Amino acid sequence: MAESRRVVLLARPGEACERLRAALREAGGDLVLEADPCTLAPDALVAAAPQVVLVALDAAVEDALDQFDAVLADPAVAVIYDEADLAARREGWDAARWVRHLGAKLHRHDDVLPPGRDPDETVHPTPGRPATPEQRHADAEFATHASEAEAVAAEVPAEPQLAVAALGGLELTDDIDAMSLVEDTPAPSIAVDAAAPSTDEADDGRFRHDLADLERRISSLELVDAPASRGPEQPRGAVLVLAGIGGPDAVRQLLAGIPDGFSRPVLVSQRLDGGRYDRLVQQMARATNLAVQLAEVGTMAAAGQVYIVPPDLGVAETANGLKFTADAGLLAALPPSDSAVLLLSGSDPADVDTALAHAARGALVAGQSPEGCYDAAAPGALIARGGSAGAPADLVRQLLKRWPA
Repeated sequence: MAESRRVVLLARPGEACERLRAALREAGGDLVLEADPCTLAPDALVAAAPQVVLVALDAAVEDALDQFDAVLADPAVAVIYDEADLAARREGWDAARWVRHLGAKLHRHDDVLPPGRDPDETVHPTPGRPATPEQRHADAEFATHASEAEAVAAEVPAEPQLAVAALGGLELTDDIDAMSLVEDTPAPSIAVDAAAPSTDEADDGRFRHDLADLERRISSLELVDAPASRGPEQPRGAVLVLAGIGGPDAVRQLLAGIPDGFSRPVLVSQRLDGGRYDRLVQQMARATNLAVQLAEVGTMAAAGQVYIVPPDLGVAETANGLKFTADAGLLAALPPSDSAVLLLSGSDPADVDTALAHAARGALVAGQSPEGCYDAAAPGALIARGGSAGAPADLVRQLLKRWPA
């Protein structure tokens, strides 16, 4: 095992703190400081020289974190956030799984399997727990086909791009650039009997004459000019991140991997019991270099920006992109051919059907790997129906493959 890094635990006294302390010890962490961030002096955190900081988040802790930005914003320090209420309730199988993921982060490896498990062996249900969709479909072969389909989804137009009229009065129309080729004179009709091709010299001569006439007419077609001045292409769609219980940590990991200059807006729909979306903005701002803000009615969604979207807001497509509206429609209103939908821990299984309908029309749709979810109902349902899943870092790679920064 690699040498463990120096860890500081920031948590208020209570059940969450005790469980996180035990998890750190079980994961092999080198705990150099445990402190309540509401009373800890910033210099004390700096003096501890942590390589990893584990934070048990609640409302009071969130308000206290700004004073520790010198450490928490240091790219050399790995910051792991955990929801205090979840940490206090986590037990049994969920607790063991979280310890494995914590150990992987502390020791910088990707092995999160239970002890004794061969990474290549079939996944079996844990005794006493119902099988997850991933476990029930572990031997299915559709994953290969799903990944192949996803790889070419971006190449398939959501709507027919080219409509061809009858050859006489030929007209080719592009529905994006409003370009057309027009020939007013009827073209000759050409009939070829495949069952009984003509060998008569006269017939052959007429065929060649008609073909030459058709080529002459096509060569005389004129292109109708598109508007001379066109500004930079505006993104029509966005990346929609759906999450709920257990989701904030996955959202942070996802946002942390998206680079500056990303060409699409990122909309985060995170279900919160307390509804403090302003605090969620602060949390996510610490995890990413992208600008994070609370979505407001009438605001246009800009590329390279992260928007925390409360549940009573939606979006509408305009000529200049997406605008936030007072309607609750969010997922259904996304332009499928230029969007992505990511289903993370705690997202609503009821959204899977709409997400898959978007996928059929060109959207990138993927879920968080159930192994890393606190609530894997929606990602599991997506996988069971042929969808793909991965860790947050894998999802970022899919986004950057679709829209290179």
